[in-house]
Formats: sequence, C-alpha cells, structure tokens
Amino acid sequence: MILAGGTGSRLFPLTKITNKHLLPIFDRPMINYAVEALVRVGVTEIMIVTGGTHAGEFLRLLGNGHEFDVSRLMYAYQDRPGGIAEALGLAARFADDDPVIVMLADNVFEYSIAAAVDAFRAEPHGARVLLSEVAESQHLQHLGVAEFDSDGRLARVVEKPQQPPSQYAVTGVYCYDATVFSVIQTLEPSARGELEITDVNNYYAERGELQYNVVDGFWGDAGESIDGYYAVNDFVRRHGANNVAAATPERS
Repeated sequence: MILAGGTGSRLFPLTKITNKHLLPIFDRPMINYAVEALVRVGVTEIMIVTGGTHAGEFLRLLGNGHEFDVSRLMYAYQDRPGGIAEALGLAARFADDDPVIVMLADNVFEYSIAAAVDAFRAEPHGARVLLSEVAESQHLQHLGVAEFDSDGRLARVVEKPQQPPSQYAVTGVYCYDATVFSVIQTLEPSARGELEITDVNNYYAERGELQYNVVDGFWGDAGESIDGYYAVNDFVRRHGANNVAAATPERS
C-alpha cells in the first residue's frame, strides 16, 4: 500500500497546482520510487491511496500498473486529511486478511528495503518498522523516534520529542499483520483530528510485537520541507535510489 495523500502544505507553492507525490525527483515523478521499491522486493499487488483535486493524475501516470511490473493496481480516495492510520484503514478489503506493507510515497531510500520485508515475510506476526539513524537532534525533534528498552527491544515510538530517546527515526515504511485493521478501529483522533500511525505502532510495542530493521545508506523524506525535497533530489541525481545492497542484519 502506497500513501500519496496529504495537502502538501510544507512544499507550497510547488504543490499549488499538483499533488506533492507527482513532483519530480531527478528524472521521474516522486511516487515512481515507492512503486519501484515495492516491486523490487516482490510486491505485485498495490493500492494507491490519495486525495484532493489531483487524484486522477495518478491513474493517468500509473494506469493499471503493468508497465511497472505490478499485476494488480488499485486506487482509493481519502476525502479528507484524516491521518496515515485512517488512510491505511481504507485498504482493509484490499488486504483481505493478509499482511500488508505500507509505504509513504515521499520516502526515498538509497538501498533496497528487502532485508526488512524478507524478515517480516519470515515472521509475519505483529508489526515491523524501518528505522534510520539521524545524527541531528534538532531534526529528530520533528520525527517519530524509537525508544529502546535495556534489552535493545523497541519499547515505543515517541512523536516529535524535545529530548529524543535515541538517534533512530521511524521512516515511512511499516509492515503489519492483518490485525492492524482492527487496531485502527479502536483509535481516537489526536489533537490535530487525525488517526496517528504512531498510535498503531505503540499498540504493537506495548504487546512486545513491534520489530525493526535499521536501513543502510540514505533515507530522505521529500515531503518534509522545501530544503528536504531538494536534498533528496540532489542525492538521487548523484547516487540513485533503491539500489541493491548487502543484506542488513535483522534487529529486533
């Protein structure tokens, strides 16, 4: 499942006349990198969740998905900005009681996410998130940050902490078993009126069912800010994205 909604306010005015996930990253629209990342790890059934006035452009761009080696490509419309967890809930019938991998379409990785996906395939129970080491504490204050217990297990995710509990940020890739759709139904909207994916992750963490992998290489959120968008552009132009890398050791 690829989430490509949102208002794109942090990239305004670039998003005044288009969805941010259709903006170019080097030589392709941003969303193409998310599709490529999933196809390269063997995902062939994808649902795109989007919204706003430019939703039809995704159909024009991606069509039935066959050009991108997607055997089944479906679309869902989120009629208001209700949060990542609410958008995920739209895929309940699409998932049909199977595990699901969720990717935010503005997240771009230097290397393949295969290690985490393969680990989840081997043990498709609970949830698994991808973490990226971020050196700057000021940057971590704007992200979801992993907090570990004394045994190195992921105890919870702290959203936008003033004092980050670690240097590991939660990226926009999440793997869930089918119970996630029941979890979403129990959530209460946050102060900003949205169903938060951090609450979903912490549900699993409280039960000792949240695993993780740490990604190798570069991770960028191209929708975070204008500076972040151009930083991702510059990196991909020089180094590419979704490159094959040596397997990352599993961490849990």
